[in-house]
Amino acid sequence: MRRTVVAVGAGLAARELLRRRVAYDLRGKVALVTGGSRGLGFAIAQEFADRGARVVICARDEERLERARSLLAEGGADVRAVRCDVADREQVERMVSETGRVDVLVNDAGVIGVGPVETQRLEDFQELHAIMFWGVVHTTLAVLPQMTARREGRIANITSIGGKVSVPYLLPYSAAKFAAVGFSEGLGAELAQSGVRVTTVVPGLMRTGSYRAALFKGKREALYNLFTPMSTLPVSAMSGRRAARKIVAALERGDPELILTAHANVAVRVNGLAPATTQRVLGVVARLLPHGGDVEPVPGREIDSPLDESLLTALGRKAAADLNQR
Repeated sequence: MRRTVVAVGAGLAARELLRRRVAYDLRGKVALVTGGSRGLGFAIAQEFADRGARVVICARDEERLERARSLLAEGGADVRAVRCDVADREQVERMVSETGRVDVLVNDAGVIGVGPVETQRLEDFQELHAIMFWGVVHTTLAVLPQMTARREGRIANITSIGGKVSVPYLLPYSAAKFAAVGFSEGLGAELAQSGVRVTTVVPGLMRTGSYRAALFKGKREALYNLFTPMSTLPVSAMSGRRAARKIVAALERGDPELILTAHANVAVRVNGLAPATTQRVLGVVARLLPHGGDVEPVPGREIDSPLDESLLTALGRKAAADLNQR
């Protein structure tokens, strides 16, 4: 028994040493981060800069994008900001053409939409798919020829636990993320011998201040009051900075998948083992949530809630300020 334990320990240590030895060196590399103006994308951009990479960030909001560029540059980053809507193929192709060499691509652009299915319209599904599925496809296909020609590169697709387990009141979001997971996993398999590594990142709840940018429908304030503490408290959400470090480290190693947070790991495994039971449990959750309400989406920052200045959201407010969400 003792010999077995020693052998297993030695094997794990050898594997870790090998992974570190073949880690992708980011110094001087060009890393393109979509959705890099705020939240997790902003934290990832900072992490790249700290590891010596040259950073290109893109987003739709020009004012926030410029503020992000300024903040990163103040921290010593070699950074360029490009206004680009990843849902628009022509804008993506123009951005990549102007950027030139791209060694690393992180697809992080996304929008969280919360609300019951009766408040969702066809346009909501189309918009979220355009950003979080087609946006991933557009950028990937734009950089892939140069990466495969060099037989070197890294792609990380930031999906979601919602792309593994479809939870109530996030239907358009989960549908888009499921599509992104399928694309990312299949792409990684096809490129396995090409020198280009693809990492499918599956985060659970992240403490990035995202509740301020999330779009709420239905009984908006009630849903906001449910969603916000879950995305800010340490017991349920991981720090955006810690998540960024783990994502960049996984990308350096070329890991095929990274699931973030213990809750997300448990959810993926339980759903894989007992999908019918998972559906029944989620059905109970859905019955407990408020139904009906407004069909027009409102961002969290425009919802007036007593939680906004409470201790429950203190860490969320700090994350929002730190990661350019305000």
